[in-house]
Amino acid sequence: MEIMTARALRVALALAGAVALTGTGCFAGVPYRGHGSAAPGASAAPPGPAPSPGAPGIGDPLMPLDGNGGYTVRRYTLDLDWRAPETPFPAVTTISAVATQALSRFDLDFAGNALHRVTVDGAPAATVRDGDELVVTPARPIPRGTAFTVRVAYTADPTQRRRRSDAIREYGWVPTPDGTLVCAQPDGAKMIFPVNDHPSLRAPVTFRITTPPGLRAVANGRLVDRVPRPGGRVRWTYDSEEPIAAQLVQMAIGKFAFVDSEGPRGLPVRDVVPDGLVTDTEAGRSLTPQHLAWLEQRLGPYPFRRYGVLVGDTDLPVALETQSLSVVPKDDLLGDRVDAERNLVHELTHHWTGDSVAIRRWSDLWLSEGHARFYERLYSAEHGGVSMEDAMRAAYEQHDQWRHDDGAPAEPTEPTLFKVMRYDGSALVLYALREKVGDDTFGRIERTWVTRYRGRAAGTRDFVALASEVAGTDLTPFLTPWLHGPDTPPMPGHPDWRVDPVED
Repeated sequence: MEIMTARALRVALALAGAVALTGTGCFAGVPYRGHGSAAPGASAAPPGPAPSPGAPGIGDPLMPLDGNGGYTVRRYTLDLDWRAPETPFPAVTTISAVATQALSRFDLDFAGNALHRVTVDGAPAATVRDGDELVVTPARPIPRGTAFTVRVAYTADPTQRRRRSDAIREYGWVPTPDGTLVCAQPDGAKMIFPVNDHPSLRAPVTFRITTPPGLRAVANGRLVDRVPRPGGRVRWTYDSEEPIAAQLVQMAIGKFAFVDSEGPRGLPVRDVVPDGLVTDTEAGRSLTPQHLAWLEQRLGPYPFRRYGVLVGDTDLPVALETQSLSVVPKDDLLGDRVDAERNLVHELTHHWTGDSVAIRRWSDLWLSEGHARFYERLYSAEHGGVSMEDAMRAAYEQHDQWRHDDGAPAEPTEPTLFKVMRYDGSALVLYALREKVGDDTFGRIERTWVTRYRGRAAGTRDFVALASEVAGTDLTPFLTPWLHGPDTPPMPGHPDWRVDPVED
């Protein structure tokens, strides 16, 4: 009873932070401006409020304990001493952060894994585990504005996975025949490493992954170093190059081939493919430069320094837009070309909308998945797939049912986050907007959206305001019922479209 009461209090505190989340940009993924330094000590800080606990979450109504209050992460450094598939292994995560309030204690999102030792600026810290929260009390309070370093030593458990009843189905560590890969969306990063886990919160990541002989490691970003270790082991070091949300982190170990090519303007493209799948997946993977060029015509320059496809030798049910290195299950690339291209374009589109322009809170997920599905459908319609009008008319017919079952596009619940409404149902909102304002204005809205909010987090109200600004008319009365209403509005330009009756 005491634990439940404490947890209820912590959820209430997290929800209290929702005002800050929705009313300001303080969690909007501020661009990275440098590494944290060693803490200068309490005596160097100006006087201020007495130290108090950081909030256990940033107040997202759908997942109130996601993220943490009281500090900003400047960098994660992950040291993983990988051993064998589904075998626990030693790990250390080092977090460079800055206190945004005077902290008596703070939380990390961290689930499972055997905890060994936690230090803050080198001094042992007291810890308490409360569900998926690791509560850290440093030896001395941390003054507001002070940089500090947290080091967490633990035994990583690569069998940790969780399940959902929506499109995600299973997430966390995903086993492969000779190693693993990671699918952290939506909140699975805490099964991998201690983290400040919310899609609006980003920080650069350094990965140092040691592998047994014969295996390779890959992670988001650029390969910085490859160092032989005793016994034929190898330590691989990667730098994410850009701040990254925890749900978009990727680390994979296996018998891989690295296949290099170029995209538009010499963009480095690096595919990571299990040795036995290089030839069979080449036809789909070779289309990436074409997909990049097509999307750049509509959304502007690709927003990161490199891209590639990690072919998953798994029964993973979905692909995932892990930043700069999308995971695509092998079966997606071994089947029909039209279907393969839909998945490839979907994950690539996310790098503009979802990765570069992050969502501000989980109810804004329609902006990420809706855009990815819209451009996936549009590309497919131009390359042998179902016409855009037919796909959207089919979605329109089912839209009231989806609203009834899963909430309006911008009104999900936590269990319905990744239901079809967030995909085709949200692409339909963008289609309706295009029908309302015309192709040219819609294109300007889209390019302005991904340019203005590049490297930042933005939400539904931001999109409506920007669309209104670009269109030169207030689109709030038009978009509000599409995004929030219980019934599907009429489709502009298609008075003959009808919505199917709702069935309970």
